Amino acid sequence: MAGKLNLDPKVVRTARRLAAKAGRPIVDLARSHTTVSVERAVLRLAGVHGADADGIPWVNRLVDAVRADVGLGHGVALPVFHALREAGIDDVTVLAQKAAAGAVRFTVPAGKADALAARRLAKRATGDGIKRIDRRRAERERLIKRYGDPPQRPWIYLIVATGDIYEDIPQAQAAARAGADIIAVIRSTGQSLLDYVPEGATREGFAGTYATQENFRLMRSALDETSKELGRYVRLTNYASGLCMPEIAALAGLERLDMMLNDSMYGILFRDINPIRTFVDQRFSRQVHARAGIIINTGEDNYLTTADAVEAAHTVTVSQLLNEYFAHEAGLADWQLGLGHAFEINPDLPESFRLELAHALLARELFPDAPLKWMPPTKHMTGDVFRGNLLDGFFNLAGTLTGQGILLVGMMTEAVVTPWLSDRDVALQNVRYVLNGAGGLHEDFVPAAGGFIQQRAHRVLGEAVDLLERIADDTLLNAIADGTFGIMKRPADRGKGLDGVARHEDGYYNPVTEALEA
Repeated sequence: MAGKLNLDPKVVRTARRLAAKAGRPIVDLARSHTTVSVERAVLRLAGVHGADADGIPWVNRLVDAVRADVGLGHGVALPVFHALREAGIDDVTVLAQKAAAGAVRFTVPAGKADALAARRLAKRATGDGIKRIDRRRAERERLIKRYGDPPQRPWIYLIVATGDIYEDIPQAQAAARAGADIIAVIRSTGQSLLDYVPEGATREGFAGTYATQENFRLMRSALDETSKELGRYVRLTNYASGLCMPEIAALAGLERLDMMLNDSMYGILFRDINPIRTFVDQRFSRQVHARAGIIINTGEDNYLTTADAVEAAHTVTVSQLLNEYFAHEAGLADWQLGLGHAFEINPDLPESFRLELAHALLARELFPDAPLKWMPPTKHMTGDVFRGNLLDGFFNLAGTLTGQGILLVGMMTEAVVTPWLSDRDVALQNVRYVLNGAGGLHEDFVPAAGGFIQQRAHRVLGEAVDLLERIADDTLLNAIADGTFGIMKRPADRGKGLDGVARHEDGYYNPVTEALEA
């Protein structure tokens, strides 16, 4: 356990114990509540698809109809499948259409026989969706076996973002041919605040492309072709965050995405989504990711774009420990934890590179079996492309020196303009040069015993433990309300989406949660 930083195992155990203590009330909260998006995800796995003439998904129309008649406290499965049986309909999408037209009314089955019959139908329908997720996971494993994984770590992660899925596809394929191992299709600006998932292929996103099931299918199919061409499996990433986090997680599982951005607090802090809504949604989404074999990427790097990367370094460690606890509780294994951290210290600060090495190595040693996601500089990029390319080179060097698992390609125009294809090519050259030139340099890099890097790592870990003690005593919801993370203050009784949260009533039933927890 001591590793290169000589961390005290007792302190590390204390940090994890406190993270669990702080996180347990949040898990209890998630277990006792549901949301409109959780219930929509259940119905998507049961086969509801398509949208009405106004583009409103039928799954939204169906959940809204159930909610209007009986609320969400019992879940949607019992009233929906009871109505399906009563109406003699065998297609849930048809039921949604009839409900939208006012031709169906929903009730919670009162009799034991009716309730059991509705449960059986719901379990069978959602079971088909879960079986499809299982088949897609097995398919991924076969393709990796056939084509092989990238020969080196870290995996090279590159973002594509045109707004048009049909423009994204050739750019993604070109990036893979140039050396990218993971393609991330960044979402259209503002999609996280939509309380529905758009339908079909889209061509009009702003600074990103809408996350839809059809867009997932198109990009996955294109990258499968490129995987065959290159003889290595190219992974696909998107975003399971925002108000539709559970639904997007389900769609990702159905279409065999490989990684999903899925942070426990990002939506709370940076999109002002209600904390309770977010925590309920994130637990369900992570259960789906666990079943689908999807690697999650967390968003601690974002804290350092608003808070100072030196003063707030310990908040990143705290968030990583909380994300680990929430992920394990939801069923994710260590190999699925792409915990985030970033190269965001002001480069004009003396010893800035040594500080970055201390922070990166601390994360690496705290989570030795996790494929950590190392994020490039953005906050201190100035538009000077020569300085920016050099700074990215230092970032790449820190990544290889500290054995990071996933390295997001930094652009010299990052945070200034949307990068051109030529920018990506220069950035990939930078990555390839550093990784090839450094080789296994991380094996030789050992900080001086008791030196600057070790001392800094110990200090950050100690500050993290102190903060976790305060959070465990005063609750995580209060810590978030007080602006502990990313200096954003988000009270639990405010924020977008709170009206979509419902407490479980006696007899609440969710066949998907039941299957995933089994």
